[in-house]
Amino acid sequence: MLATDFEAYRDTRCLVTGGLGFIGSNVARRLADLGAHVTVIDNRSPGQGANDFNLDGASSIEVIVADIGDEAASTGAVQDKDYVFNLAGKASHTDVLESPFSDMETNVRAQLVLLEAIRKHAPAARVVYASTRSVYGAIRTRPVDEDHPFLPTEVNSADKAAADLYHTAYAHSHGLSTVSLRLTNIYGPRMHVAHAHQGFINWFTRLISEGKTVRLYGDGSQQRDMLYVDDTVDAFLQAGLAKDISGAAFNIGSGTGSTLREIAETLVRLAGKGSVEYVPFPDEAKRIEIGDYITDTRRSTQQLGWSASTPLVDGLQRTVEYYAQHLERYVDA
Repeated sequence: MLATDFEAYRDTRCLVTGGLGFIGSNVARRLADLGAHVTVIDNRSPGQGANDFNLDGASSIEVIVADIGDEAASTGAVQDKDYVFNLAGKASHTDVLESPFSDMETNVRAQLVLLEAIRKHAPAARVVYASTRSVYGAIRTRPVDEDHPFLPTEVNSADKAAADLYHTAYAHSHGLSTVSLRLTNIYGPRMHVAHAHQGFINWFTRLISEGKTVRLYGDGSQQRDMLYVDDTVDAFLQAGLAKDISGAAFNIGSGTGSTLREIAETLVRLAGKGSVEYVPFPDEAKRIEIGDYITDTRRSTQQLGWSASTPLVDGLQRTVEYYAQHLERYVDA
């Protein structure tokens, strides 16, 4: 599928859940630029990345401040929608060690409330759910394809796995047109950098933007698959339009591994400040470490016609430039 096919979104009615957050706001802005009628729903939960500045200048986007776990709110939001891009949820792998029930409420129960609202009030909508590579948990084989077992190492990943499977189940049991995208480490403009609980790249960017030191566990040789946010948005839009994929799940990543050392040192070089220090693994981090992760992207390439196109250094450069200009909008969000 070519990018020009995205013109199909013109004049469609699109809902983006979690639309004030990092990926959600980027999806919403792109849809609005394509001429879609865009509504976002976000509960502005503190510390989860919702930021009004993410939609700065996008005055055509309607914003509903509500929780998708509220039946009336979800019912109203999905009415008459052609597409639902479902990015609402919590992303912290450490907070859940002490507060598992809050995570379950957001990432499991609220997802069922939304799916029920779609089933009853927008059954013809295409639903694209933001799942995560963390559903695979402890990695057994690399690169990781969609048939890898779910072996979550903490509650957040288990809850996201449940929501991923619920979207598939609603395709089979109720005929909804659902698709799950299992996202790898997404980075770029508008990501949440206020604290270290939502991904290492967010926190690396914050520290280096402030000229501080990034501390890597071990020797920094752990590999992660990094994906720039614009490529991620393309994947969501492709999944919204692709045919014959209801109930399917796709890995979305670059297909290339980068070490944490390479990522941190590249950020330091591009920013012209900051530093890297190597420290022993803390016990808490050891318990939830998944091992090296590299995405097998063959299914997304073959069935979605999608593949990543932004080299890591280019994406990191754009990220550094964005936060050099706007960091103060994000440090307290």
